[in-house]
Amino acid sequence: MPLPKAELHLHIEGTLEPELAFALAGRNGVELPFADADALRHAYLFKDLQSFLDLYYGLMTVLRTEDDFADLVDAYLERAAAQGVRHAEIFFDPQAHTARGVTIGTVVEGLARSLDRAEERYGVSTRLIMCFLRDQPAGSALATLEAAKPYLHRITGVGLDSAEAGHPPSKFRAVYDAAAALGLRRVAHAGEEGPPAYITEALDVLGVERIDHGLRCMEDAELVARLARERIPLTLCPLSNVRLRAVDVLEDHPLARMMAAGLMCTVNSDDPAYFGGYVGDTFHAVHEALGLGDEQLRELARNSFLASFLDDDEERRARYLAEVEEYEFEHAR
Repeated sequence: MPLPKAELHLHIEGTLEPELAFALAGRNGVELPFADADALRHAYLFKDLQSFLDLYYGLMTVLRTEDDFADLVDAYLERAAAQGVRHAEIFFDPQAHTARGVTIGTVVEGLARSLDRAEERYGVSTRLIMCFLRDQPAGSALATLEAAKPYLHRITGVGLDSAEAGHPPSKFRAVYDAAAALGLRRVAHAGEEGPPAYITEALDVLGVERIDHGLRCMEDAELVARLARERIPLTLCPLSNVRLRAVDVLEDHPLARMMAAGLMCTVNSDDPAYFGGYVGDTFHAVHEALGLGDEQLRELARNSFLASFLDDDEERRARYLAEVEEYEFEHAR
């Protein structure tokens, strides 16, 4: 039995496995520029974030209908549950779909169809977080938030993702202010490619409650001290960092040093179809590469539930935390 955990940094579009991509392409009459699923999988070698994003957005063309989005979530939840995920807070990118003619209603209702049955079918509770593409104009983010208003009963929070360099968090102050006024929780990618100053901006200008990635905080001792003091959760994605060349090899990842510095770290899979593993695989990888012991892995799992947006269901959070504390390791993550 795997260690119980929450996943807080997961892009649902990044769970599109090659086999499902080809199945949806066939269903929707989309021709992919790859001979087969194996050829597509071999294309999952990236030199940086942008080279990944080019393929990532290109493959989204197979997602057209509510059924497609529901099938995508079902496939993720089945894999995640098998790796110990008890709660998942799932990102989605509406602008990437509306820009190609798929309505936000199609996206949200398709995702929700699967999420509504996630607990019954997979034993996983869920939340949905709508992300804005930071390499698009700020006005597009505001328009997206406006278009999402009929579906806000389905959406817990907002996030900020896509190409980070040159797109500081402050660009999105207005949409985050508007999201806060609507009662939405707020997170943002910061400090993956961008400098430590982007982490500070995300906290002070956008008012975020969690930092997605954040590994470059280690370049700023004062920021590290603040993050530790304020218990700001960091949703780290070690396998992603290696695949996108933010870190050369997993053995060099700062996760262990970050934990030693008192940071509230969590471990997540980001875009697992592209980056070589789901969250249970990631726990196993950091255990092996960084020498993390059982109690460090327990701390990561505990943090994942503490950092989750389960404030409206503290009884559930307590139950999940109890599962973590009672877990007996058998060195199978």
